[in-house]
Amino acid sequence: MAKKAPVNVAVIGAGAIGLHHIEGFRGHPDARVVAVAETDVARGREAVDRYGIPCLAADYRDLLTRPDIDVFSIALPTWLHAQVSIEALRVGKHVMLDKPMTTNAADAARILAAAKKARRVFMVGQNQRFSGAAQAVKQAVEAGRLGEVYHARATWLRRSGIPRIGSWFTQKKFAGGGCTYDIGVHVLDLALHLLGDFEPACVSGQTAAKFGPQGRGDGSWGKSAIDPKRPFDVEDFCVALIRMKSGRTIQMEVSWAAAIEQHDINGVQLFGTEAGATTNPARLFRPGPDGHESVELKPTTALVNDNRMAHFVDVVLGRAKPFVTPEQSLVVQRILDAIYASARTGREVRMK
Repeated sequence: MAKKAPVNVAVIGAGAIGLHHIEGFRGHPDARVVAVAETDVARGREAVDRYGIPCLAADYRDLLTRPDIDVFSIALPTWLHAQVSIEALRVGKHVMLDKPMTTNAADAARILAAAKKARRVFMVGQNQRFSGAAQAVKQAVEAGRLGEVYHARATWLRRSGIPRIGSWFTQKKFAGGGCTYDIGVHVLDLALHLLGDFEPACVSGQTAAKFGPQGRGDGSWGKSAIDPKRPFDVEDFCVALIRMKSGRTIQMEVSWAAAIEQHDINGVQLFGTEAGATTNPARLFRPGPDGHESVELKPTTALVNDNRMAHFVDVVLGRAKPFVTPEQSLVVQRILDAIYASARTGREVRMK
């Protein structure tokens, strides 16, 4: 049975992503952010004062038993994702979780099981799917304008974009991995979504850390504390080849730091028998009167609200079906695990 409006939300974590969560929920007329949990009291106070939120908790556990809270929206370091998601689901909260799902597929499966048992909505906020550009390309694929789509190139390359060397992002014990988890997950999920194919057969991957260990390639993202020793024990580069059971392939290339001309290259390119397409910008490439033409793609009708938080509220209210399913997010996590396993062993990983 769908919940009735309004939907009361607690945002867990008031860092940069947490603020995005708050702003997203504020964009839905039937959602209210009623509480924030943040261990950094000053940062938490800044958030609740800025948005007029009535409650600030230093510990998210203090909010678990509040019957008026319907949703836990989790914007925490990756190592806490499974723990907090499962605790929230077990007490009957719906959960919006920022990417990546968690640090390993076993914990991801535990979250999925908890959501099914609790009969609550659980969604990983893969924001790339929701963009107008991605929706336009998805519509073109589904309309058959590309013909048979047989390959995807998923790319996110930054010239200098490590999320603050020494923050939790650059420490494996907190983040689980580096650029592969942080930004690779975005383009991998988007490629799978555009292909409409979540059945991988095998994965080959390689990772490297060339800039971060030298203290180079730092970016300015986030509000997380910096360890003065500036630890960096994750990767800042990843390349992978994913072969699908259907015969399709995905080539993924990701970097936090690299000697490249452009500061940021981000998007998915599709290869089809009738045309190709890119998401950034959203364009279709096909034979034309002069041999070749490039056509701008725009969504005919929006597939989904481009505000992922507003979409999540609609799912909780029974007005929409999840645009990102937990089962799909588990597949993404399994592929990420396989990339690291392949990089560690030097061997292709067969998927079960």
